[in-house]
Amino acid sequence: MLCTRCRIRTAVTDDGLCTFCSGTRPPLPDGATAPVSGPVPGSGSGSGGWGVGTWPRSPVGLSRAVIALLGCVIASDLFVIGAGLHLRGLWEGLAADESLNIYTGPGLRAQELYDRAGAAQTAAFLATGVLFIIWFHRTRRNAEVFESGVQRMGPGWAVGGWFVPIANLWFPYRVASGIWEASVRLHPDGGRRTVPKTVLNLWWGGWIVSVLVSRIAVSQWNRAREPEQVSDAAALVAAADALDAVAAVLAIVFVRAVTRMQVERAGIRQAATVPERAAPGSTAP
Repeated sequence: MLCTRCRIRTAVTDDGLCTFCSGTRPPLPDGATAPVSGPVPGSGSGSGGWGVGTWPRSPVGLSRAVIALLGCVIASDLFVIGAGLHLRGLWEGLAADESLNIYTGPGLRAQELYDRAGAAQTAAFLATGVLFIIWFHRTRRNAEVFESGVQRMGPGWAVGGWFVPIANLWFPYRVASGIWEASVRLHPDGGRRTVPKTVLNLWWGGWIVSVLVSRIAVSQWNRAREPEQVSDAAALVAAADALDAVAAVLAIVFVRAVTRMQVERAGIRQAATVPERAAPGSTAP
């Protein structure tokens, strides 16, 4: 029976999970025990850095939660785009006829709706950001187990890299690049495969463009005073929100791709390490 979570590997626990998704190690015959640290023969990885174990932890559950929250981000982006365009239409009407009063009646309701949409968007973004960074850090720790030699930055930068001004435009990408390279399945002979980083590059490019356009749009919105300026700023904010929705879609593709690669890589690693770990403790019949 296949694992009920990843649907890729054989279930070994009573609740239908494989060894990777359940966080348990495979049983070793004849009383052999797995090493606590040190390189695994034939796995191409070392013992890892500070706080890094010798067995990967499943990112599947976290990835599903992240994808669900990214869906909420997309929904909130669409909500705020609709509310913003409605408000923009009222400001355009004021620009054409200055006798209109948009601060009462429909105009007031439109502004309140836009404020609620913005609050929902902010809440969705913050919740998603926290869970994404947790998932990102776990995949980075797994990458240390798979291939420590290709990592350009330590596991701590999977969290801290997002909060360093200016550097956060580049550091997380370097971490993600190491994760991507370490998560690729090996050739049957143990050689490394080369997988294009198209998904990684699209995700990161979409994120950077979204952040930069959003900052420009917010700055223009805060400076707007005249009805024409407010209308133009609202259009730019709506465009920034649309780009944010596209970036969220690309993030979903990236999360799914990395999670799938790590599940597959962990399956190969388990198959290769069980007999090797069991050998020192095995006895002749």
